[in-house]
Amino acid sequence: MDIHAYMQTLGRAARTASRELAKADTQQKNRALHAIADALTREADALVAANQADLAAARDAGLEPAMLDRLTLSATGVAQMAEGLRQIAALPDPVGEMGEFAYRPSGIQLGKMRVPLGVIGIIYEARPNVTADAAGLCLKSGNACILRGGSEAIRSNQAIAACVHEGLREAGLPEGAVQVINTTDRATVGELVTMTEYVDVIVPRGGKGLIARVSAEARVPVIKHLDGNCHVYVDVDADLVKAGRIADNAKTQRYGTCNTMETLLVHHTVAVAFLPVISAIYLSKGVELRGCPRAQEIIGAQVKPASEDDWFTEYAAPIVALKVVDSLDEAINHINHYGSHHTDAIVTENYTTARRFLREVDSSSVMVNASTRFADGFEYGLGAEIGISTDKIHARGPVGLHGLTSQKWIVLGDGQVRG
Repeated sequence: MDIHAYMQTLGRAARTASRELAKADTQQKNRALHAIADALTREADALVAANQADLAAARDAGLEPAMLDRLTLSATGVAQMAEGLRQIAALPDPVGEMGEFAYRPSGIQLGKMRVPLGVIGIIYEARPNVTADAAGLCLKSGNACILRGGSEAIRSNQAIAACVHEGLREAGLPEGAVQVINTTDRATVGELVTMTEYVDVIVPRGGKGLIARVSAEARVPVIKHLDGNCHVYVDVDADLVKAGRIADNAKTQRYGTCNTMETLLVHHTVAVAFLPVISAIYLSKGVELRGCPRAQEIIGAQVKPASEDDWFTEYAAPIVALKVVDSLDEAINHINHYGSHHTDAIVTENYTTARRFLREVDSSSVMVNASTRFADGFEYGLGAEIGISTDKIHARGPVGLHGLTSQKWIVLGDGQVRG
């Protein structure tokens, strides 16, 4: 296959489709979303079978457990994909929204209109649900997309793509609106991230190596996050029962996700009461403990010494780092220095402390008395997410419909001319 020619063909089709989508009304886009959801539901057994074939090949290739976890698509997962699409259909259509109107001394009325970005290239590993999520979000926000899934999920992604194309046809929309690259050749990534004529934004979803490569090679703007090194800080004024539930869920509900807590910070005043309890929960679930000297002193030999690298690490595994801190200031400084600016939480009953944490922690999602696992487009009511951004321009945090649009200035006049 001539990869350059192939990708140019996809790019041209996507650009043409993006212009059609930009003109589509809300009803037509929603009809496509519901048709895709119906197709996914009907084909659930076939989708799971395709995924089982991918999993078998991935196990034979020696993929790590965290990657296998992200690759797995169950019947429940298919149902969640379909529900996510229906939720997207139920959301307000951002395209064409107008606001911020003001009259100028000249008599013109100035405002802004929300418009699609155009063509979005999405590069992802494992996670076949991204194929449906990305298609749905791009479709509703009026964008065409080119999807490059990992080789480990090629069967799952192609099966989902068939359902997507069925839904597009049923709604009278071009199939070029959602294209899944049908080769595992890695050269397609290099082509996609440099196709400035056809692609407006790249969204990489995967491991740090993938995202670093895309960021280094891309000539197209990138929406990304590199790491998910998330923290929970248990404050001196925390409800420790509440803290236990949150710290447990944030770490153990699922290990391989980017919003999983990797470091638990505990105020020294409550450390003696709290650390033995939470460490017993972690150990019962097979979580390895790595801690600072004070955490080791409190818990004992079950805690391995934490290195400097541990504070920077996104484990994506049943490992947690534990650190005792002397103050809110120390906790905030630790998070801002070692964290990845993804998601961080505080457990406290002190309103003033909570307000400081919200204001001073420099992350895309900051939480009070809630698990970091909530940092997700579905949980935020976005229907699904195209990814999570730790950048500050142009989108930050879970990127849903509004993050896939831009704004243009509009001027309403009545014959005014500039003097």
